[in-house]
Amino acid sequence: SEFLEIRIFLVGAAVLPRWWGGAAVEVNMEDKVEVLLGDPAQITCMFKSDDFGGSGGMTIEWHYVSVIKPFTLDTQRAMTSCPNMHTDVVLTIRDVQLKDDEVAFNCFVKIIGEGSGEGGTKLKVFKTPEDPTIQGVEQGISVSNKTTPSCLDSYITWYRDKMPLHNIPDAVKLDHSVTTQSSGLYSVNSDLNMKVEKKDKDAVFYCEVTFLVPGAEKMLETKRINITVFYPPTTVNLWVESPKGKIKEGDTVEFLCASDGNSESQFFIIENNEVRNLIVTITLVLPLHSLNSHQKFINLDEVVIKPTGSVSVDWKKEFSATCNALSSLSTTTTWFKNGKEVEKGHHLNIKAVTYDTAGTYVCVVTVPEIQTMQANASLQLTVQGPPEIIEKQLNEKETNERELELTCHVRSYPTPNIIWGTTNGKVLLRNVFQEITGSGISKVQVNITSNTTVFCNASNEFGKDSVTYVIRFTKHTTTPATTTTTISPTTITAANTTNNTSTSTNAAKTKSTGKISCFAPV
Repeated sequence: SEFLEIRIFLVGAAVLPRWWGGAAVEVNMEDKVEVLLGDPAQITCMFKSDDFGGSGGMTIEWHYVSVIKPFTLDTQRAMTSCPNMHTDVVLTIRDVQLKDDEVAFNCFVKIIGEGSGEGGTKLKVFKTPEDPTIQGVEQGISVSNKTTPSCLDSYITWYRDKMPLHNIPDAVKLDHSVTTQSSGLYSVNSDLNMKVEKKDKDAVFYCEVTFLVPGAEKMLETKRINITVFYPPTTVNLWVESPKGKIKEGDTVEFLCASDGNSESQFFIIENNEVRNLIVTITLVLPLHSLNSHQKFINLDEVVIKPTGSVSVDWKKEFSATCNALSSLSTTTTWFKNGKEVEKGHHLNIKAVTYDTAGTYVCVVTVPEIQTMQANASLQLTVQGPPEIIEKQLNEKETNERELELTCHVRSYPTPNIIWGTTNGKVLLRNVFQEITGSGISKVQVNITSNTTVFCNASNEFGKDSVTYVIRFTKHTTTPATTTTTISPTTITAANTTNNTSTSTNAAKTKSTGKISCFAPV
């Protein structure tokens, strides 16, 4: 009867035959079997004999041989199978490990009565590498120095702008080193040393890593990196960073100085001040002669107004003034009084001044191209002339007393003399005058017992003016208690007389007690 015996021997040897065949038994095996780390490996031993099938039996033995490193196979990971016991047998090794790499597995076949044969297969174990990394230099590199980026992994090719780099004496040098890790894996490091030029500031560098896997070759690329290149400048530019547009005197101006060079130690000098951050701030005070920039600077001088300060002009006389301010751009001039525009242009002219034209005049000079650029000056115009009493309608008011309060409102400069009196020569009040802006008020209390005429005289060195109040008084009329009481009106006539004008009369009605005012605000 036939029998088949398969045995695994834990045997080490110093030589590794690929295959061997006896006179009657021939064994055939693959030169190598490639497998990824952790996957199962199947090693097939194929054999044939010229006269197999006699009465004898067959013995198959597996031996493993490692000539590189000590090796012991865990038999629990190994098993055999016979797809066809007359032609082949398969050795399966589960969970292939790194230590299995480069180990040769030999198959010995012996057929009783026929002879024996031997063959061998080397096991190749692969691991897909992790994504390669590239490390550029952190500090900048001068064009006279070399850059040394590093790329980590195996079978490395360097590229600059998609062009492969090769060793060039005194220009490009590629250094590779291999390190065996504790896990048994290999790590390959490649350093690129090259002399940089200014054009390399925009260059893109990366590594390409090629590696083997079972039955194929694959490739990975690193990320793209740039390097910082330092180089000396060939040109320097100076310009105004802010404010934009035209600049006026007194503005704070930010100048930016820059060159086409690049260096961490580069610095600039503006107006003998060292500026390392490329920016200098200057508050402009004209004239500007030392700054080499094409920016246009605008100035506006102080406003010159003539006459200046406070000016006194006689009543009804002509008055003129001029105003101007020098500027590097065209200007406009406007005169204002009490916030209202009264004249455009450099000249202010009043044909005949009155108390209405007295006051403060402000001259404003503006640069139209720059809205916020303007200057101003002012003058005080005082009109001196005869008093002028301003009358308005007479107001009727009731009081508990039989008296009237009379008011005389006068515009005058200098301050007038005020006399209140009656037609019979009685002086009621003298020189009681309350000045307000541009004018003054004088008041008097008059007891009313009968028809009365009261006058207000105002005078100064230039002339006089007056107003007369004519008061007609009517007593109460009493009737029996069963009838109503009527009050007859009192008529007051106020006449205004000046030294050079005609007399005018105003009348109003009042009860036996009341308050009559003659008042005109400025």
